[in-house]
Amino acid sequence: MAAPAALPPAPGPSSRLATALWTAAAAFGTYFCMYAFRKPFTAAAYEETYGGVDFKTILVTAQVIGYTLSKFVGIRIVAEWPRGRRAAGIVILIAAAEAALVAFALVPRPWNALCLVANGLPLGMVFGLVLGCLEGRRETEALAAGLCASFILAGGVMKSVGAWLLSRGVSETWMPAAAGGLFLVPLVGFAALLARVPPPTAADEAARAPRAPLDRAGRRALAGRHATGLVLVVVVYTLVTILRSIRDDYAPELFRGLGAPAAPSAFARVDMWVAAGALVVSGAGVFLRDNRRAFFTALAWCLAGCLVLVATGLVARFVRLPAFAFMVTAGLGLSIPYVVIHTTVFERLLAATRDVGNIGFLMQVADAFGYLGYVAVMLGRGWLGSRDPEALAGFFVGACTVCGAAGAVALLAAAAAFATTLPGRDDRPPAAHA
Repeated sequence: MAAPAALPPAPGPSSRLATALWTAAAAFGTYFCMYAFRKPFTAAAYEETYGGVDFKTILVTAQVIGYTLSKFVGIRIVAEWPRGRRAAGIVILIAAAEAALVAFALVPRPWNALCLVANGLPLGMVFGLVLGCLEGRRETEALAAGLCASFILAGGVMKSVGAWLLSRGVSETWMPAAAGGLFLVPLVGFAALLARVPPPTAADEAARAPRAPLDRAGRRALAGRHATGLVLVVVVYTLVTILRSIRDDYAPELFRGLGAPAAPSAFARVDMWVAAGALVVSGAGVFLRDNRRAFFTALAWCLAGCLVLVATGLVARFVRLPAFAFMVTAGLGLSIPYVVIHTTVFERLLAATRDVGNIGFLMQVADAFGYLGYVAVMLGRGWLGSRDPEALAGFFVGACTVCGAAGAVALLAAAAAFATTLPGRDDRPPAAHA
């Protein structure tokens, strides 16, 4: 069957500012709504145990396994996906995720955990498709920062939505599907706006290099040219992904372990502060015109985030920080490198080198290994299998210090590696497209 024709670009907006606002709103809204199909279930306790493992850990692990598999599958699919079909693909993927949540409510426990594997499988490709609509523009950092703010905010907001549904009498098994159902219509509306986002202009391509789908040979060539630096960046990204995921999926337990059980609104309030800080840092990259300078500045911001993480862990180890303050500062330390890699590092790498490619491919690779690391942690269980929130909080505090220090060292090594592969001046002509 032939793929449906893409929707034509809207006749407006005509000005650069109007186009940027249109694009930012469409991307933010699309990905924010996607989180309604991924995160609300984590607000429930799921207190049963099976095989000595609590059911919530089984469910979180199941969804992350599906999400991780999706990231690896998406390395090819997202890299090769045509621009004009992205919005339709997003709607189809999310519809499949909602169907899996309905099945989760209908299948008996513990077998319904398999439905969360099916739920994660389509969702792992959505971000790459949305990000592909934003790259290669003079405003990409600001647009991508808004996109990243959507998932920082959505994590807390959707847990609050889940907690609210539970308080209204919705059962733990139906709550995830109910939360997704609330956001189906808004999701379709924002995806329709995203379909009408115009492509980068000639001035955008001159400033940031044209972007193109990548076949297998192109993917290998791009990765091979910057192998050492990319591996080190992916190591940093993996560390912060693991800790961000623990903080996100076990936020209620972390609050209790830190001595302050959280009200439903607390998750959203924490993430609003984190989103504001990460948004300012990452969006500021748009003011740096020189791509090489912007790239190394982005690595420096990632380093600063890792140092914030180290400081937060050390202070919390010796001084009992208020739970809210700890969750905000740890969130900032994790989100700054996490978001800057999304918004600036890969975008400016392609812009500075003029290599043929797209950041959807690079982000899928980073996400695949980041979530693979989280799967490994979840399967190891240990403290996650424990019902003791204080043990979880103690582990998390120590992990902030260790992972922040390791990330700082890896970033310094990555900067040294990229210094040998990036051109010394930002004047290379665009590479020829196949």
